[in-house]
Amino acid sequence: MVAEPTDVLAPHRTQPAQGEDSRVTTAAPARDTDAAGRILAEVLADIVHVDSVPADSNFFDDLGADSLVMARFCARIRKRTDVPPISMKDIYRHPTVATLAASLATTAPPPVAAPSPTAPVEPPAATRRPTGGRPHYVLCAGLQLLAFLGYSLVIALVATLGYDWIAAGSGLLDAYLRAVLFGTAAFLCLCGLPVLVKWTLIGRWKPVEIRVWSLGYVRFWLVKSLVRADPLVLFAGSPLYTGYLRLLGAKIGPGVTVFTRSVPVCTDLLTVGAGSVVRKDALLSCYRAHDGLIQTGPVTLGQRTTVGPATVLDIDTSLGDGAQLAHASSLHRGQSVPPCEHWHGSPAVPADGGGPSVDPVSFGPLRRPLHSVLQLLTVLLLYVPLAVGGLGMLLAQAPQLAAFARPGPTALTTWLFYVEALAASVVLFFGAIPLGLLLVTTLPRLLGRTLTPGRTYPLFGFHHGVHRTIELISNRKFLNRLFGDSSGIVHYLRHIGYDLSRVQQTGSNFGTEVKHEIPSLSAVGTGTMVADGLSIINTDYSSTSFRVSRTAVGPRNFLGNRIAYPPQGRTGDNCLLATKVMVPIDGPVREGVGLLGSPSFEIPRSVLRDSSFDRLKAADELRRLLPRKNRHNVATMGWYLLVRWLHFFLITLLVAVAAELHGPYGVLALALANVGVLLFTAGYFILVERAFTAHTPLVPLFCSIYDIRFWRHERYWKAPSETYLRIFNGTPFKNVIWRLLGVRIGRRVFDDGCSLTERAMAAVGDHCTLNNGTVVQCHSQEDGAFKSDRSAIGARCTLGVGAFVHYGVTIGDGAELAPDSFLMKGEVVPENARWGGNPARPMEPGDTPGGGGRHANA
Repeated sequence: MVAEPTDVLAPHRTQPAQGEDSRVTTAAPARDTDAAGRILAEVLADIVHVDSVPADSNFFDDLGADSLVMARFCARIRKRTDVPPISMKDIYRHPTVATLAASLATTAPPPVAAPSPTAPVEPPAATRRPTGGRPHYVLCAGLQLLAFLGYSLVIALVATLGYDWIAAGSGLLDAYLRAVLFGTAAFLCLCGLPVLVKWTLIGRWKPVEIRVWSLGYVRFWLVKSLVRADPLVLFAGSPLYTGYLRLLGAKIGPGVTVFTRSVPVCTDLLTVGAGSVVRKDALLSCYRAHDGLIQTGPVTLGQRTTVGPATVLDIDTSLGDGAQLAHASSLHRGQSVPPCEHWHGSPAVPADGGGPSVDPVSFGPLRRPLHSVLQLLTVLLLYVPLAVGGLGMLLAQAPQLAAFARPGPTALTTWLFYVEALAASVVLFFGAIPLGLLLVTTLPRLLGRTLTPGRTYPLFGFHHGVHRTIELISNRKFLNRLFGDSSGIVHYLRHIGYDLSRVQQTGSNFGTEVKHEIPSLSAVGTGTMVADGLSIINTDYSSTSFRVSRTAVGPRNFLGNRIAYPPQGRTGDNCLLATKVMVPIDGPVREGVGLLGSPSFEIPRSVLRDSSFDRLKAADELRRLLPRKNRHNVATMGWYLLVRWLHFFLITLLVAVAAELHGPYGVLALALANVGVLLFTAGYFILVERAFTAHTPLVPLFCSIYDIRFWRHERYWKAPSETYLRIFNGTPFKNVIWRLLGVRIGRRVFDDGCSLTERAMAAVGDHCTLNNGTVVQCHSQEDGAFKSDRSAIGARCTLGVGAFVHYGVTIGDGAELAPDSFLMKGEVVPENARWGGNPARPMEPGDTPGGGGRHANA
């Protein structure tokens, strides 16, 4: 049974003095409205540098303040004991001194919640000993390195034996059949290995606490890495995927469909009732990292439940039968959604009405297994032979290539070897780009004609296969990154099917990360700009059916980072959608306003500071500046291609050298090549990034998007790569790489998958715990303005799963940010405090975020 919710946000919370426990409430503040108003006006006047602030002056319209200024104002107020603390949500709801003071006077003091009797109360972070000493840290790194070397050796051995056997085939048909047999065996072994290792090293997962860097953690990391690298992860949304989770121990009922590719790790703690649906980009790993501990716990979904896209489910959470969790929402530890209720927000609260629904479609019991069989046959008879045996068949059937493939180190001394490798890399790399463009601009459009918006289709049939193919082919990260942050992105999106109306070209209409499900059903209004991380949702699901719909973002909007936009979105003309906002799906259509938070609430569409560069949007100025930006962006695209091609060429050369040395050195040469590829990739992109930052150091900026300093910042985002960092998640080597990239990072930081967008502008203290999906972003683009500043995270801090930290932020030692929270720009989190929500604010006293679970060191 799941406990009653404890992680409930309080509207106000009095912060402790430095050195005191953040759960202890100080003396009650004064409730006199006039006195509170005088204090608020005095503090605000000092911050905005005016002599006095009239009680009825609007913070944004009259005083010209913005959210960064008001965040500093909130931080200053929280240090005082004579007025209650305030949050940014209070500021937006009461944007004058008079209304804000009145709201504080009528707010009752928050009750002090008693600690849960089943969960031990954690001592203040400042008094806890750092987890995991240096010997454990070094030993863990050594064991993880040995595990990777061993895995590389096995892969190299199997690949060598398979290649030799396929190449020995007589004729094309024989080589193909050998490739099918070997590929099938290799595929089954790769799929079964994580299951075998999980049951051997772990057995059944139970609610425990594992100290990071311990031997128990090494087992956890090894199982997590293999489980998430399994080829069956590519079948998310298929019955094969739920079958894989069942083999790992998950208790999944019949008719369940799971679309998220974020694989649950502690699968024995996952229960999903019959007929439930888990949408894409949902995080429900059944574990979290907290203060140097891996804490495992159950996630329970009843029958016919729906977990929306871009959601986070912490451990010890549940949804009752028929319950729904909306998009861009989260459940914090201990929260439980009652049966048949619809909740939204972060942390989730009851919502009015229900979420979108799709009528179920009945089909026979053989539909799911037949679909799985067809998928397997397609993979084993087509994709696997091409991937595994393609090179072998080419070398066996093309005598003109035999000399290039002939083993022996003598070829390494001839210039022809390197010329051929160079030519091969140029043809393969630059030839693949136009072919990829041709594919993504034609096939999705043709296939999209078979899907009718508003019509309900059964899952696991022809139309479902078409839908999956369109989504897979049309979301090409390489091409998005190539054209993003430039004028080329609107032409690219339009050619793959987007309806962009009459484009008002800005040179930054879309960032480098935008994805969708059906591009021909995605529309963005004229004059709209998108920062980055937009996910356009075109599909609704039941456990047996799906329905595609047109999703339209209104004109003259600005969309911040990490937004999931559903087809029912109720926003219209001239809206600002803030970072991580939950787009409303009910109520009136919002126009001419800003929306912030989850659940969202209205804020000013723009402030005086953001209009500083409006003159540059005039037609004459735009005609003068846009060509300059375009030329700079074209050069940036050239750097992007050059950096990627050079990396591809050097990797090709490394593999070719390993093949030449295979004769005298055997499988060891290929095993070392596997390791060499990873080490070289990391070193190469570190050098690339440091070269760019050496030429243009990252510094705090407030400038127009038509300023060359912003264009250089765009080049910094695009040319280097970050994808290689994922393989180092959860290892001490991630900290080494962060330091080499310029991050000011402390000792023995545990990073389970954090993203730092501006590495040289971030500081992370000793013994911090960074969870999977966390983001520390030291910049913001708002309409035509770009802003960046440094952010600092103190020692022993914990950033929860999916948390987002904006620029100009300071987090005190020992503080915690709850899962899926959004810490706004300029916020100051006191020491040992616990903040959460979207936007983040102090959480209720008495919470025990670190409680629960049995302790395990090994």
